[in-house]
Amino acid sequence: MEGPIDRRFLLKGAAGISMLAALPAFGRALPQGIVNVRDFGAKGDGRHIDSPAIDRAIAFAAQRGGGTVYVPPGSYASYTIHLKSNITLWLDRGATLLAASVPLTGLANGGYDAAEPQDPAIAPYQDYGHNHWRNSLIHGEGLHDIAICGDGLIWGKGLSRGHPDKDRPAAELPGVGNKAIALKNCRNVALRDFSILEGGHFALLATGVDNLLIDNLTVDTNRDGFDIDCCRNVRVSNCTLNTPYDDAIVPKSSYALGYPRATENVTITNCHVSGSYVVGTLLDGTFRPLARNRDTWLLGRIKCGTESNGGFKNITISNCVFDQCWGLALETVDGAVMEDVTISNIAMRGCHSPALFLRLGRRMRGPAGAAVGSMRRVLIDNITCQSGSMLPSIIAGVAGHPVEDVQISNIFIDQPGGGDAAMAAIDPPAKDEDYPDPDRFGPLPASGFFIRNARNVDLSHVEVRTRAAEARPAFWLKHVEGFDGSYLKMPSGAGAFRLEHVTGFRSSAIRDLSDRRIDTVGMVRF
Repeated sequence: MEGPIDRRFLLKGAAGISMLAALPAFGRALPQGIVNVRDFGAKGDGRHIDSPAIDRAIAFAAQRGGGTVYVPPGSYASYTIHLKSNITLWLDRGATLLAASVPLTGLANGGYDAAEPQDPAIAPYQDYGHNHWRNSLIHGEGLHDIAICGDGLIWGKGLSRGHPDKDRPAAELPGVGNKAIALKNCRNVALRDFSILEGGHFALLATGVDNLLIDNLTVDTNRDGFDIDCCRNVRVSNCTLNTPYDDAIVPKSSYALGYPRATENVTITNCHVSGSYVVGTLLDGTFRPLARNRDTWLLGRIKCGTESNGGFKNITISNCVFDQCWGLALETVDGAVMEDVTISNIAMRGCHSPALFLRLGRRMRGPAGAAVGSMRRVLIDNITCQSGSMLPSIIAGVAGHPVEDVQISNIFIDQPGGGDAAMAAIDPPAKDEDYPDPDRFGPLPASGFFIRNARNVDLSHVEVRTRAAEARPAFWLKHVEGFDGSYLKMPSGAGAFRLEHVTGFRSSAIRDLSDRRIDTVGMVRF
């Protein structure tokens, strides 16, 4: 088997790649381009620290111009592993890359790589974890043509998750790691087929990564799933994530690179996200419900934001299932543009928040002098949502800076209802400078859609159904320029619309309502 390896050999899957375990020891007959970490001293017994051996295997393969570093079945306790260009790290079925534990007081010597020094010009503009990549189980920076593949498991058992946990060290202590995989300023990256359990603050933090493929991963983790920050040309497909303590798939555009950079050309498709299961029970298939308490957020959603210094362009989210988690959120609150977003074919069940949350704000966490951003050209189609939240879907801009050009069609939302006359009379505060979670507004005076500071909004074939009687109107509009509503269905008895400072309103083909056109209105309800 000496000489160049036939590409078909690696395409045989787990059974084929396991043949490597039967090959003679390193140096005699391994296929060219493949090295086995055990031949560099890795024990795989879950006790010895194997990261130095894995690093030696990676360095050897890289020195030869690249290749595949093969991790056979076993448990490989490790601190930071350092990727290199032109390297594939292959985790075979039965292989566990185990993040080694660190004392609660940290380590004066050894452990995970130290985090990068805080840059005072950047640090205030995003959370601690977003400013650091080196203090991770797997780290790569400035690399090209890298991959992590195979049917194995990455278990971040010893990682901090950036919370004050009694059984885990703080992320800021020396020797502590807090991410499973962290990549910065890389290109041509593929992540395929493996699973992550307890990935720390981030199962994946990818910052400034271009041409990124994430396919067929299963992630069952105790904080964020995928944070895709300032990245271009990204494909996320066929992934399953349970992230009850934070978000699941999160395109961001922070200031962590020291300048604003848009996240653009992103597709997220055929994914399943959840947020209400005990960590580990997605992977073992038992799906045990997680009881809600002070430290349990039950998030698990797909969200663009909150960090939004560089903006979002050309984002497509399609064919995804939301199960027992928050809904879909689009947020730009730090002065950037979000534009050309399409969302289609989404099924949500057990939603703990609004099905849709479109928020343009002015938190402005970034260098001084930036202007309020914009959100425009958003198309949403074919959504079904069974919700346990009384909050309606929200489209909210800033006075003088409306959310623009939103088309929403073929939506069915089933909500609990039960809003009373007091809720219907609320005029919520703007909360423009707050962290943009939908519950920050407090109770809202609509059962279906709350729309404020928006321009050119089109809703068609939208049905809002409530399981209890509602006193709130289905659609609440304030400071809206240009609204078209057609083929809408809503709860009976509460009224369809409440309009205040609305221009260019048209409604048509709504059962039990005559078609209306209103050029300008101060306030009306019907």
